[in-house]
Order: sequence, then C-alpha cells, then structure tokens
Amino acid sequence: MRILGHGIDLVECERIAAMQARHGDRFLQRILTEWERSYIVRFKDPTQRIAGRFAAKEAVLKMMGTGWVGRIGWTDIEVFNDAAGAPAVRLSGECARIAESRGITQIFISITHTPAFAAASAVGTGD
Repeated sequence: MRILGHGIDLVECERIAAMQARHGDRFLQRILTEWERSYIVRFKDPTQRIAGRFAAKEAVLKMMGTGWVGRIGWTDIEVFNDAAGAPAVRLSGECARIAESRGITQIFISITHTPAFAAASAVGTGD
C-alpha cells in the first residue's frame, strides 16, 4: 500500500451557518447526500457537522489533486460513519472515476470541529 495523495481543509463554522441561512435547504441539498442530511438533523445545532463534512469533501478533492473541475459534484463524495463510529468516505460519479484512474483504492479521513472551526484530512492509498 502506497500513499498516493493527501489533502487538508479548514472551514469557519460561521461561514457555513451564513450560507445555510442565506440559501436554506437548497444549500444542504447541493452539498450533502441524503444520508448526510439525515445524519446532521439529529443534532440541535448541526453547523459543526455540516462544516466538518464540507471540509472533508474539500480535503478529498485536494487529496485527489483535482479541485472542483469538470463534472465533479459535492454529492460525489459522501462522508458517513462506519460501524465503529469513525468517519469514512464513499465516492460516486466523477470522483469515483478519478480516484480509480489514479489508483486510489482506499481513503482514510479524519474530521475535527469546534464551535468556530471544522478541519478535515484525507489520505488516499493504493497498491
């Protein structure tokens, strides 16, 4: 197994709250999958979780070395919790195609947040 890429991102929670206030559900539907939206509504103030997923998706794109190009969509990257509760990533669409073309077979992700900031790191590995 080789490390093929690493990405990191930091997001201000206040910025995410402002975007959600300005655009409402349209914002959430654009950046979060259905599963992610069902997860964040469990929390009294979901802003930190939304910001964490936003940062995680940005970190994954940086790890792949693409940024927002071509047909990549926010929902091509889904951040979920595995059986142990740790964050994990599922790719679809253009992101899955790019990861496969670069030989990325596994993505390790870490997310942290405070009321002010959310950060995420993504490491892509392959044979």
